[in-house]
Amino acid sequence: MPQNDQYAPPPGPPPSHSQAPPAGPPPPQFSSNNPYAFQSATPPFHSYAPPPGPPPSHTEYTPPPGPPPSYGGGPPASHENYAPPPGPPPNQQPVHDWQSAVPDTSLLPPPPAIFSNHIESRTNNATYEEAQQGEAWCNANPMLPPFYYPNEAISAIEKGEIGVVTPRGYKGELVRPRPGVWKGKTKSNSPDSCITSSVPLYSVAAHSPLNIGGTKIIYYEVKIDRRNKQEISLALGYTAPPYPTFRLPGWHRGSLAVHGDDGSRFINNMDGGKDFTTPFQPNETIGIGMKFTRRDVDVPPAYDYRPQTTESRLIDVEIFFTRDGQLAGGWNLHEEGDSEQDLPVTGLEGFNDIFAAVGTFENIEFEIVFNREEWKYHP
Repeated sequence: MPQNDQYAPPPGPPPSHSQAPPAGPPPPQFSSNNPYAFQSATPPFHSYAPPPGPPPSHTEYTPPPGPPPSYGGGPPASHENYAPPPGPPPNQQPVHDWQSAVPDTSLLPPPPAIFSNHIESRTNNATYEEAQQGEAWCNANPMLPPFYYPNEAISAIEKGEIGVVTPRGYKGELVRPRPGVWKGKTKSNSPDSCITSSVPLYSVAAHSPLNIGGTKIIYYEVKIDRRNKQEISLALGYTAPPYPTFRLPGWHRGSLAVHGDDGSRFINNMDGGKDFTTPFQPNETIGIGMKFTRRDVDVPPAYDYRPQTTESRLIDVEIFFTRDGQLAGGWNLHEEGDSEQDLPVTGLEGFNDIFAAVGTFENIEFEIVFNREEWKYHP
């Protein structure tokens, strides 16, 4: 073989020390002496330089306005197009606006006094024997049917020229100082007594709404003398005849009354009555009235505020009460009754003649006023 010293190196330094590499990619390199083996080229990044300037993300795109969502600076701008879900956030307790949901009950009328019967009065009570005597008297003397009164009597009723019937056991004075007015004064030992008018204030023949086709109102007042003691031993109301005059009105069948010693109202009630008003006071004028109206049987019950019409309730009866010329209460004869507690109101429903009834006991000075010109209240 020829010797190595027969060949000299090419002139100049080696290519890798000073000269730039030739243009283009380096020649392919073979991983094998096999001339047919696969030839792999140098990766492209060895052949291409990066584009001039900074990367595009540094200058061509700006960050969205506002702080990042995680910093608590409010929702991103994209959330402004959507309303929050209804209701409070889950971490807050709901607030109930009860003042708007619940109506103001102070503007409503008071509820009826059902289930408010008292076993006895808070002030004065008759004996059990007296109550049983009254019941026995009523059983022996049934209520009378309506009576036909002449026109003269009806005219006198309308004018207030009405007399009174003094009870048998009444102890005291009872005189007429002027037409339509009766002045009374009882003694301290006066028992229970019931003064009645001589003629009915409501006559079925002359005043029934079923006959006259309208409304009938009856009314009268009682003036309590200023010289009376603080407890007023007087009651005023109405009765259907006959009635035991040794009993106060409101205690037996066919009668109603408001009692002045405790302010309770009684309808066929021998016990303690029902709460109604405050006790009467000296120098006070008390009035009581009844309003009889024919019920419209053609009105469906759903559109009528009154109780549903039945054959025995063709007349609607309202009782009203006044003090010194002002309305001070009232009730509906049928609406405020309880079928289990209350006894029937027969005799007061407009199918019997109804008389004024003033009850007295012990010492009391008063005036019964039938003359409408002297009334403080004008229904």
